[in-house]
Amino acid sequence: MGETEYSEALKLGKKEYRARIAKGQFPYLPVLDEILSEADIQTEQNMGLVHVPLDFVVGTSTMGRTYSFAANFMPILDWETEFAVKWSNLSDAQMNEGIRDPIKAFEYMNRYYVLEGNKRVSVLKYFNAVSIPAIVTRKIPKLSDDYDVRLYYEYMKFNEITGLCSVEFTKLGNADKLLSLVGKEGRWDDETKEKFAKVMFDFSKVYNFRGGDRLDIKLGDAITVFMEVFGMDAMLEMSENDYNKNVINTWKEFAAEGEKHKINLVLDPKKVQTKKSLLNYLIPQTPKKLKVVFLYPREPKTSAWLYSHELGRMYLDETFSDKLETEYVAGVDENNVEQVLEDIIKSGADIVFCVGPQMMPNSLKVAVEHPEVYILNCSLNAPHPYIRTYYGRMYEAKFLAGMIAGAVTDNERVAYIADYPIYGMIANINAFALGVASVNPRAKVYLAWSKTKDYDRNKFLTENDLHYVSDQDIITPNDASRYFGLYKLQDGQALNLAMPIWNWGVFYEKLLQSVLAGSYKAEGQEQVKALNYWWGMSAGVIDLICSKHVPYGVKRLADHLKSDITKGEVVPFFGQIYDQKGELKNKGEHEMKPSDIMKMDWLVDNVVGSIPPMSEFVDNAKMVVELKGVEENKL
Repeated sequence: MGETEYSEALKLGKKEYRARIAKGQFPYLPVLDEILSEADIQTEQNMGLVHVPLDFVVGTSTMGRTYSFAANFMPILDWETEFAVKWSNLSDAQMNEGIRDPIKAFEYMNRYYVLEGNKRVSVLKYFNAVSIPAIVTRKIPKLSDDYDVRLYYEYMKFNEITGLCSVEFTKLGNADKLLSLVGKEGRWDDETKEKFAKVMFDFSKVYNFRGGDRLDIKLGDAITVFMEVFGMDAMLEMSENDYNKNVINTWKEFAAEGEKHKINLVLDPKKVQTKKSLLNYLIPQTPKKLKVVFLYPREPKTSAWLYSHELGRMYLDETFSDKLETEYVAGVDENNVEQVLEDIIKSGADIVFCVGPQMMPNSLKVAVEHPEVYILNCSLNAPHPYIRTYYGRMYEAKFLAGMIAGAVTDNERVAYIADYPIYGMIANINAFALGVASVNPRAKVYLAWSKTKDYDRNKFLTENDLHYVSDQDIITPNDASRYFGLYKLQDGQALNLAMPIWNWGVFYEKLLQSVLAGSYKAEGQEQVKALNYWWGMSAGVIDLICSKHVPYGVKRLADHLKSDITKGEVVPFFGQIYDQKGELKNKGEHEMKPSDIMKMDWLVDNVVGSIPPMSEFVDNAKMVVELKGVEENKL
């Protein structure tokens, strides 16, 4: 009996051997001793008895037995050898009672190299066994900036908490995200392991059947994406039909996860062309009005930011009164956004603008389940194809405001008061600082954060002798003051100089024109990546207004530069740019990539201040920072 099995295994081995030779590849088992040296290793760790997935057993520890096997662990020595007889005896043992004795192996980067028991691995692989018991010694590589090494260190933490070695990831951060989604504090107990095993089995069965195993992501990435949409509890209750439907609906999310760059930044609106067919003239059509709903975290009159969007909503009502109707819902947060979305969709909503990044996570499930409704979120750097995001390139206006501040400062000091260190905000700060430096290279920009626990505006301005201040962009209706935009403190009062403008009405108008013309839908069908609209002065979404208090010559320069920025002839992030550590962040005569501008987590060299860690922010700001904060502050 064993001879027959060996003969079949030998065929598989020789087939693999020939295929590898034909491709110019090494035909034998990889050898760990030749892959790394002891100098590459930080330390070794005894892992004890581990049930190792056989798919992860890929080679041998030393050269001794490597030439007995093809690269797929099948034998390549002829029958008339002692090796073949021993292999056959193990085959008989597996069929009669099963192989129980553990092998000995080294684990390196979550792949296993056999020290003792190569033939046992070969036999079990031949019989398509899933795992094998092994006494494992882990070789831990030295921590470095290498992506795979960083990924492996995240895996080791995941493995220590869960005890799982078969769940792998290709994206940094996904291991921690999955732990958070499962929601178990500390090491997983048996109940948590059983629940996760159930959802992993049910999900992977459908996911792989639908072709998920052909995507450029690991199963760990895929289940993280799926669980982020639907949640662990819902997955435990899903039937196979539910999984089928939900995996299909979530496919764009899986595909986007496999993209190296998951986000496509749309920097300008596409030109909308509307054509009428002959049928339109012969049969006049009166389509139903689109219903557009805005979701706000609180009443817009209590927030300058929300009020600017509310002005945009009212502008839509006036501009498209015959084509759409709008309304808003206030008091929407991460806890009730899913139910609010379901309610407004039932009442006929066609387009929803979620004006708050905290709404993003729980909006995703609704967006996946209702692709007929367009759901957008006002934020940057969101990698979800089912929810498009939008924001303005405010850094263009901040660059101009910085240039004005640098020209008029009387002591080479300027204040910048920011709120959240989220995507886009750091670009605003740096652009302002570069604007200051462009006309006054000795001037410094002093940075404060209004959402930190110890923020004291008067103390900050007084102690640093700051007379010119860049503050919040617009007035809060319920708390009107003159402390907005760029102003000079004079006799305890604010003398307004310039005000950056968010023209949300223009943005919403152009976006809805694309919806009405059909180009919005077509744009989404062309893309696997998530679409992030990041429009600026060229689209009319961002502007800067100067008051009469800006000196004439400075205003002329600002107007000239604004015209050049609008035409794309001048960009704020161009040429040599150094950070606070003296590190070159952008080379001379080069324009910085938009994606690098968006993801900035560093400050330019003339900024005095830092990006605070999460712990320093007030509680009601932490949710926003956690979701959309730049990497530097997530400590």
